[in-house]
Amino acid sequence: MTAVLGGCGLTDDSDEVTLKLVAADYGDSKDNSSQHYWDELVKSYEAKHPDVQVDVTVYSWSDVDRKVREMVEAGKAPDMAQIGAYSDYADKNLLYRADDVLSIPVQADFVSQLAGAGQVNGVQYGLPFAASTRVLFYNKTLFSEAGVTPPKSWDDLAEAAEALKDKGVKYPYALPLGPEEAQAETMQWMLSGGGGYTDGVGTYSVDSPQNVTTFTWLRDELVGKGLTGPVAPGKLDRADAFAAFANGDVGMLNGHPSLMKMASDKGVKYGMVTTPGIDGASKSTLGVSDWMTAFKKNGHQEEVGDFLDFVYSDENVLDFSREYDLLPVTTSASEVMSTAEEDKNLKPFLDELLLSELYPVGKTSWGAVSADVKKRIGQAVASGGSPEEVLGQIQVTAMRAGSAE
Repeated sequence: MTAVLGGCGLTDDSDEVTLKLVAADYGDSKDNSSQHYWDELVKSYEAKHPDVQVDVTVYSWSDVDRKVREMVEAGKAPDMAQIGAYSDYADKNLLYRADDVLSIPVQADFVSQLAGAGQVNGVQYGLPFAASTRVLFYNKTLFSEAGVTPPKSWDDLAEAAEALKDKGVKYPYALPLGPEEAQAETMQWMLSGGGGYTDGVGTYSVDSPQNVTTFTWLRDELVGKGLTGPVAPGKLDRADAFAAFANGDVGMLNGHPSLMKMASDKGVKYGMVTTPGIDGASKSTLGVSDWMTAFKKNGHQEEVGDFLDFVYSDENVLDFSREYDLLPVTTSASEVMSTAEEDKNLKPFLDELLLSELYPVGKTSWGAVSADVKKRIGQAVASGGSPEEVLGQIQVTAMRAGSAE
């Protein structure tokens, strides 16, 4: 620093900037770790920008959010972090706004649902990075043996589950309300019943009449009739449900794109349909996005913006999406994928994206609400459980957490 201030000792390297990026790993082995994706992307970027170095560290999803939080708390925030949530950092004024770093064409290209979910008080801080939606997967072989067709409504689903149970299927419908990802299955069912975590103006409505009706139906028509398998829904995690489907033990379940490869690798013949709703196909489905964030701490606004414009080019967005069976977060890349033969397996999920609703991630209270859902929601469908009481307890948590915002 002294040399720079004194105007002496400068070399041609004095203007070099090193950007630090922390990212999550979407791979399921060392061979397809996201580190490989970032290494190739950075190599391509640095070849055209010799004055900028990009240092990428990839952590597992189990660790990445905690690692970034620890870095921020230690005063060593990275320039960028690709993580699961952003609103806490935005609330503390630690992040650049999207329009501080992205060019107008890039920001305008985000899929509207995803861009909207990246906003706090109408300002976008979360840059969607990867997206997925949910559809109903069903085992074609088991369905054929049971003589049933893919369900369109809740009643269809219950009838199919009964037939599958009669044929000895271990999990006629797998209902993972265990702590790993209960908030996802919960929201999927809320949406299919015309409800959700929030109402039309964004106020928490966890214990709405629609949600109570939904979980009462689940308790009485699926769980209570033994149609959800040997593991209590509150103890069944999503990963275990997916593994059971890939092993041929599940008749149907809500799934995202990664289940396609798991099932195919085990030789399971599967089909996919829109999630059944209360009186026909659900009018909305769960959309999920992970987020890129740009921290102000190191002051590299211009360099960060230039790099992120490169990250969000069609070529790079499509490369990442295809590598990990995820959906593009930009409209232009989505249009390419919707007509490309190589992406036809992802089309059912892509079609759902424009009908999707995302978690209320723009609320700093969402973390507390999500944690309470994971803790309690299994009790709502247990024998003798009261959906009204359990959803009411979560609503209390939501109102308390929301009052601090």
